[in-house]
Parts: sequence; structure tokens; C-alpha cells
Amino acid sequence: MTTTIPHQSAPRDEPGGPLLQASGVVMRFGGLTAVRDVDLTVNSGEIVGLIGPNGAGKTTFFNCLTGLYVPTEGTVSYRGTVLPPKPHLVTKAGIARTFQNIRLFANMTVLENVLVGRHTRTKEGLISAIIRGPGYHRAEATSRARAMELLEFTGLAGKADHLARNLPYGEQRKLEIARALASEPGLLLLDEPTAGMNPQETRATEELVFAVRDQGVAVLVIEHDMRFIFNLCDRVAVLVQGEKLVEGSSEVVQQDERVIAAYLGEPFDAGGEQAQPEPSAEPLPEPQPEASPEASPEPEPEPEPSPEPSPEPEQGQDEQQENDK
Repeated sequence: MTTTIPHQSAPRDEPGGPLLQASGVVMRFGGLTAVRDVDLTVNSGEIVGLIGPNGAGKTTFFNCLTGLYVPTEGTVSYRGTVLPPKPHLVTKAGIARTFQNIRLFANMTVLENVLVGRHTRTKEGLISAIIRGPGYHRAEATSRARAMELLEFTGLAGKADHLARNLPYGEQRKLEIARALASEPGLLLLDEPTAGMNPQETRATEELVFAVRDQGVAVLVIEHDMRFIFNLCDRVAVLVQGEKLVEGSSEVVQQDERVIAAYLGEPFDAGGEQAQPEPSAEPLPEPQPEASPEASPEPEPEPEPSPEPSPEPEQGQDEQQENDK
């Protein structure tokens, strides 16, 4: 894997300047609020992590950022401009993403999958594709050269002609990143890029993300692997039940008791304090002793014994009574 991404034509921001700004993002589905008043800023050249328990609203928030969902409330801005709620226009503006579940074109080659990511950076349209004039061939050659550079960068150049479905799982994840980089973004969104990977593949993905950041591409990543997140990210934000619970450095987040409580399943209120159970108006009943799990089943009740007949007097006693008379 190389350590440079040549031929980057997307504009670059000043290091540390704001790149993505999400303000008061709310996403409702009927009566369900999946994302509630979330603010998040990603600066240029920065890696930001987004973590939280399952169902916290992380992927829904990603979908709001990339135009797949139109937020019920709030705005999403990129380089100071509010993004249109159309995925292809968001990609054209400079934001690319991968998905939690791999979404490659399985029956296309590795090279063709990366070429698909170039569609927002070419000017040739339907007419040009039909006529196939000199301009079309020049654009095609430029896109192929760029795609091969990205495959070299991700370590997949030797498998450019392989079908995507024949790649190992870890390399399919790399191919998704290469395809996203083909659109020449300023911000890359990764949704659980190490899900299902072994430690060696996870380490390789970590190095790849660092290499992407070193080329000036900011990264926002969702992940459940805490070691991966805390080693990788400059800042980490925690979502719980659709709300941003805390944001800060890895050290700050790891030591926050609310984060620990959220991951252990303990409830919390919106003010950040752990919820306390309300006192009951009636006294609680006395606890009953629990039956031992190894106790044998209760025996069936024995039938009541029938009354014994009165004993008959012996023969000697009867004769004695007759003599007394």
C-alpha cells in the first residue's frame, strides 16, 4: 500500500478550519424521534469518531448528513454551504461514504467498481458515451489512471481484473473505501469499517484511515470497536437514544461515567444525570424466598389413611366376663 493519493483535485481547507457543521439535527419517523437535536462539527484534517449502543441513531444521523434522509429539523453545512438533500449532490459537493453493509457491484471487476465512484468528477454525458469521440476517450483514460492510483493506494492493484464478489471480506471493505475516494472528497464518512474483521485486518484498516487523513481528507467514522476508535480519533462523540451525550478526547470519553452507564444499559436523563427510580407510594411487599433451582419437584399429597377397625376382644377376656356374672 502506498502512502500518497496523487491527483487530488478537490479543494483543500486550512488545517483545523470547520469543514462539516451539523446544527440541531432532528429526524423523526412518525411518532419516533431517532435523532434529537444533535450538533456536530468536523474540522479539516481531523478524524472524529461517533459511537453509541445499538439503536442510538448513528447510521440515521449519517443518512441525514449524506442526503439519504431529509432532517425533520436542523441544517447540515459543508464548507459554509447548506447541503442539498440529494445524495449525488452531496457527493459532488465533496462528501463520500461507505455503508455498514458492503454495497459493491458484485459482478463487476474491482477496477469497474472504482470507476463508478468517478461519475461526479467527469463531464461526459449520454451523447458523448454514444458517439465515443476523442473527449470521451480522454476522460475514460483519465478515470482509469485515477482508479488504478487508488487501487495501488489501497493495495488492490494486483486484483484490478478480479470480480468484486471474489475478494476476501477485508479487501471488499478496502474496495469500498477506494470507490469512495474516487469521488475526490474532502470528507470521508465510514460506517463500521472494521465490522467482522480479524485483528490483522483491523490494524490494516487503521493504517489506511491514517493514510487518508494524511492526504488532507477529514474522516468521520462510526465503529463499535472501542480500541480502534480510541487509537484512531482526535475527538469522539457519543450518541445515546438519539441524543449526543458527550463529546471530547478519547481520554475524556473513556472516563465519563455516563458513557459507561449507557453501554451497561442503565438509563440516563437528558440533563446528563443518571435517572433515579421514583419512590413508591406503597410499601414494597416482603421478598419471598426463591426456590432453589436444584430442588426436587413437590411430592404428590399422600392419601389420608382409612380409620383402623376397633380390635375384637380376645376369647379369654369373654370367658372371664361370663364367670364374673
